Amino acid sequence: MKKLHWCAGIILGFSIIAALLITSFEIAMYSDFDVYQREYEKYDVLSDLDMTMDDVMYVTHEMMDYLRGEGDTLSVITTVEGREQDFFNEQDRFHMEEVRGLFIGGLNIRLGACVIGLICIAFLIITHADVKKVIPRGYWIALGITGAAVLLIGTASVTDFNAVFVQFHHIFFDNDLWIFDPAEDYMIRMLPEGLFYDMVIRIGAIFVASLVALLILTLIPKFIGRKRN
Repeated sequence: MKKLHWCAGIILGFSIIAALLITSFEIAMYSDFDVYQREYEKYDVLSDLDMTMDDVMYVTHEMMDYLRGEGDTLSVITTVEGREQDFFNEQDRFHMEEVRGLFIGGLNIRLGACVIGLICIAFLIITHADVKKVIPRGYWIALGITGAAVLLIGTASVTDFNAVFVQFHHIFFDNDLWIFDPAEDYMIRMLPEGLFYDMVIRIGAIFVASLVALLILTLIPKFIGRKRN
């Protein structure tokens, strides 16, 4: 039974980490839309698009709402290059529909991770496991494996983000419609690669901070126990 307890503890640890990862994406991308305005100013996208900041932010809000599952079609009429037109073209819509699938899939993964985590906790309690020992240590093991992966991906991203960015698209998309021509496509002008790099750093910082915060919480009982002894 002890082996099952340890397995449940480790699975619980990975479930928590998976939920934190998806939540980090959501916080980074949806908690503060001012970050997009700062990024647009940083990369001077207004000049590339010949648009006002209000119009670009309007497009951004509509696009991000669409990615979360709101609306059936990504179509935003706004003023671009002095003409009122749809900001997105057919290639944009096709690719963003696939991206939306990833977003919603991520939210479903978080829900599934939470359910699995609750099942593990219930199992540990019902079978009278030493939860004060099993749960923290299960998290530490899961954190060690996750930390190695984060370090590897983080190092690769800092060293050559473009290569990681391209490889990501090869893994998650079975076509080349994610490759856009800035001369023809407004969306890629609004979303330069540097913006994606900055967003990955933002997501990573939130994710790592949440992992460290939870690690500290799991260490507090052990620290208090030592102080009492």
